[in-house]
Amino acid sequence: MSPPAPDTSPEDKLEAALEVIECMRVLGKSGQDLVKEVLQGQDFVQWRQYPQEKGVYDAESHAQYFFHAHEASWDEWDDYGHFHTFIRLPGITSKMQAVDTNTSDLPPEQVIEATHLVGISLDNQGQPVRLFTTNRWVTAETWYGGEDVIALLDQFEIDLAKPSWPLNRWLTAMLVLYRDEIEELIRQRDVVISAWSEDHPDTNVYEDRELAVTSALVINLGAKLSAVSEILP
Repeated sequence: MSPPAPDTSPEDKLEAALEVIECMRVLGKSGQDLVKEVLQGQDFVQWRQYPQEKGVYDAESHAQYFFHAHEASWDEWDDYGHFHTFIRLPGITSKMQAVDTNTSDLPPEQVIEATHLVGISLDNQGQPVRLFTTNRWVTAETWYGGEDVIALLDQFEIDLAKPSWPLNRWLTAMLVLYRDEIEELIRQRDVVISAWSEDHPDTNVYEDRELAVTSALVINLGAKLSAVSEILP
């Protein structure tokens, strides 16, 4: 098991809040919002990954993300689209042991060498409205225990100019700004997985299509930014 992740300081959260505000200001001044920026003029097709196929990957931090949407009936709620964030295997220390999810017989495309951190849902105005975690099969991830995933949060940084500098910086800052909430969601994820497994002993919980979203939290970015601004004098 990984050592406890360091707490995000009030100064870190304030810096992340200012970064989020600045990125959204620049996008707004340019006539963009987060949805417009991530689509970059492309038609929005369900399940297709944006802003580019196979996501945006920073080879130095091994952080990755993509944005997409499902058909309305697929989700427990109706978001416009959402980001999935990951750390890919080169960034996962060998001291972290993947959980045996009994998926060794699946084809390679159904088990990727990455672990999912958190999802961020947007509404059709490009505002973040929800954080969530998912079951293994949803993103085809390699599964790690919650404390290991939490320890990887500090590594998420998309330090690239393309395909969108403000979007990359915004997403990086969001995982700092909402660090406490994301940690709690990841821990809830493990509790839900464990309880589901006990209640459904004849199924592989990690592949159970009846369990997609493992934890979720509605967020209000404006309220969060106001709260963080009061942390420091």
